[in-house]
Amino acid sequence: MTFWLSVIMPIHGGAALLGATLASVAAEAPEGVELRLYNSADDDGAARSVAHGFADRLDIVWQDRPDLKPWTAKTNLGVAEARAPHVVMLHQDDIWLPGHLAAVRKTIAEDGDAVMSVASSQFIGPAGQDIGRWRLPFAPGRHQGRAFAQTLIVQNTIAIPSPVIAREAWLAVGGLDDALWFSADWELYLKLAARGDVVVRDRATTAFRVHGGSLTMTGSRDLGDYRRQHDIVLARHGAALTMPDRGVLRRARTSVALNCALAAAAQGRAMALPGALLRLAALGPAGARQCLNETALIDRVRPRFALALARAL
Repeated sequence: MTFWLSVIMPIHGGAALLGATLASVAAEAPEGVELRLYNSADDDGAARSVAHGFADRLDIVWQDRPDLKPWTAKTNLGVAEARAPHVVMLHQDDIWLPGHLAAVRKTIAEDGDAVMSVASSQFIGPAGQDIGRWRLPFAPGRHQGRAFAQTLIVQNTIAIPSPVIAREAWLAVGGLDDALWFSADWELYLKLAARGDVVVRDRATTAFRVHGGSLTMTGSRDLGDYRRQHDIVLARHGAALTMPDRGVLRRARTSVALNCALAAAAQGRAMALPGALLRLAALGPAGARQCLNETALIDRVRPRFALALARAL
């Protein structure tokens, strides 16, 4: 069979939610789509058993890889072994929404030479309930890569299941950095944008699950390393992308301050919030408004706050 899309799934202890993820893919009747699953957990075959239940509907390649713990390493391996010219990432707790494959196929047909296409996404809660939209600060259509990156450097606003990436471009930029457990996808998108145009699809067809066991929730508990994950990306790409407009770098640093303050507040340490909000205010009315748009801050915070109030995290 000739595959047109490879779905890369790094698995670790994901049996509880994996069925919903695979069911969302199966619902799209994915002809010509391969799923490459790499499991690093010693789970007595639980996740493999879930995947096996979809073997009659999905073209699944399964590998047990206890030697590859980082999600980045498993994903890079999947892309290296992929048999399709375009790849997507799909984590064990996220899902596709109806019409996803049709939207992806249409974009590839019309703009197959772009390095990447992305779209807004949807937030879902632990039980799969809709908890809000995750909008992108980009208009639908084709964007010059550098212009796209000058907004993306302020904040990664792209949900993991959203991007469709040209495999050759992924391999050319070196893929994901294993040292970046939190910001590896953000840096990958910036590297890709430096190589060519990015297409923004016009509607959300993926969903990102917010729950207490997700990497974004558990990893941010080490606040020092959480900040370093942001700072490394800014150090690598900030200077090239913020010249001559130094306001971009100010907004990027403000975004980091806000992210770290919110992560600390989630641990009951809210003392950093006033300082971060003062930094936002110091941008001036227009700058603060632009920063809020570029960071999609309200979209990202609202569902987590609602779940926390409901004690669902």
